[in-house]
Amino acid sequence: MPAVVVLGAQWGDEGKGKATDQLGSRVDYVVKFNGGNNAGHTVVVGEEKYALHLLPSGILSPGCVPVIGNGVVVDLEVLFEELDALATRGVDVSKLLVSSSAHVIPSYNRTLDKVTERFLGKRQIGTTGRGIGPTYADKMSRVGIRIADLFDEQILREKVEGALDQKNQILVKIYNRRAADIDAVTDELLSYADRIRPMVADTSLVLNQALDAGKNLVFEAGQATMLDVDHGTYPFVTSSSATAGGAATGSGIGPTRLDRIVGVIKAYTTRVGEGPFPTELFDDDGDALRLAGGEFGVTTGRPRRCGWYDAVIARYATRINGLTDFVLTKLDVLTGWEKVPVCVAYDVDGVRHDEMPVDQSAFHHATPVYEYLDGWTEDISGARTFDELPVNAQRYVLALEEMSGTRISSIGVGPDRAATIVRHDLLD
Repeated sequence: MPAVVVLGAQWGDEGKGKATDQLGSRVDYVVKFNGGNNAGHTVVVGEEKYALHLLPSGILSPGCVPVIGNGVVVDLEVLFEELDALATRGVDVSKLLVSSSAHVIPSYNRTLDKVTERFLGKRQIGTTGRGIGPTYADKMSRVGIRIADLFDEQILREKVEGALDQKNQILVKIYNRRAADIDAVTDELLSYADRIRPMVADTSLVLNQALDAGKNLVFEAGQATMLDVDHGTYPFVTSSSATAGGAATGSGIGPTRLDRIVGVIKAYTTRVGEGPFPTELFDDDGDALRLAGGEFGVTTGRPRRCGWYDAVIARYATRINGLTDFVLTKLDVLTGWEKVPVCVAYDVDGVRHDEMPVDQSAFHHATPVYEYLDGWTEDISGARTFDELPVNAQRYVLALEEMSGTRISSIGVGPDRAATIVRHDLLD
């Protein structure tokens, strides 16, 4: 039985939640292995729309065990708000497991995130201000707080005190903010201990035992390839490993246990926050894509930057992740254009680049080299087989498949769970 990684192949917001949800009825575990509540998934089930931020999308699938892995950073307040909101809508949230090794986002890191971003001014990264980056920095500096620390008050207090020895100096002397109180921070974290205790597990052991038993597992990335801290458009990236390698380190399984790596990619491209974006549109086409695609952040509400499909990025994502499949989403949004541009290469100071430039400066100055494909006007939201698509829509998909280096196994033609064309079974 397969272990499948589902990750974003662009800058996020590609529809990973829907892709994972499509597998949910046949999957025993869905594991979130990186990130925190700085990103969101929108999943539509019938007439119901669910916006998930921290929880794995598998929580919406009955019989599926949702898991928050050790590579995630957890805002406990947000976690329980999401669980309560789903429970009031009749969703069973009792199966959730949380790694004892996952790191907690303390209140002082949310404060630091916001004031640091303001301090950077024009050089800001475009974070969501939710404390994600500072918490991952604490993890690497070995002053972080883990879920397991909540169950030993003395250890927790010592860790909070150790972290605040430095952070209060920064808050007070650099940012002119009030120092965080050790007792208040400790007491707040302790207040969540009893409620989260039943959810906490050695999730690495649980997942490996599930694989040994022949269960189906999906590993769900937060953010996306171009936001990966190592392989993305640094420094305009997230603070964790959002690529396929992160599925192993962020969940505690060996990389040889992963059977399939699925990249989710839009039929066009979007980005939130700062950083280079070669195909970005600043005209009526960009506004039309944003409106038709509902391109506003699930977590922040920020309007997303919109542009045409970038095959250079798609090829890069294929290589970095070892992709076996693409899930192409939002093909329906392109309905109505007479010609649909696709970026096939970059021009950097007169030099053509068919692959990603090796340095940030070159990528920042890249201009897209476009090919123009014939568009279609027919409503495709009701199509459920590839042959039911208009000929030009079929040709568009096949062209993207050839340019991107990986087969397109699934095509999204609308927001609903059922609005999908399956060309290849991701669990086969």
